[in-house]
Amino acid sequence: MTQVAQGLRYTKTHEWVKLDGDVATVGVTDFAQSELGDITYLELPEPGTTVTQGEPMGVIESVKAASDIYSPVSGEVIESNSTVVDSPELVNSSPYEEGWFVKVRVSDPAGVESLMDAAAYEAFLKEEGGA
Repeated sequence: MTQVAQGLRYTKTHEWVKLDGDVATVGVTDFAQSELGDITYLELPEPGTTVTQGEPMGVIESVKAASDIYSPVSGEVIESNSTVVDSPELVNSSPYEEGWFVKVRVSDPAGVESLMDAAAYEAFLKEEGGA
């Protein structure tokens, strides 16, 4: 069964967001990492990069596939998780804690409100046949 963490917001492309004030921590969901399989490589935006909600901001590669990582928020990257770049398997073992990708200073916090909450994401997964 796919884990869906409470208190986060989710996208239809399986990224999650944890908002703390105007800083959003971003990663991919447990469902995404399980679908991808063993994560082998991450390309993340550098601090200072401007990201746009719904636009690609990086790449995640696994033994099965390479996929774009879509930014769930708009704003400026203030931190990139170098630990997960060096040890991409953290995305598989800890997608909601140690496997986060970037922290973004959000330019429009209302954009986060437009994302799915945990219950809506669980329902979305069921519709997609993923839960």
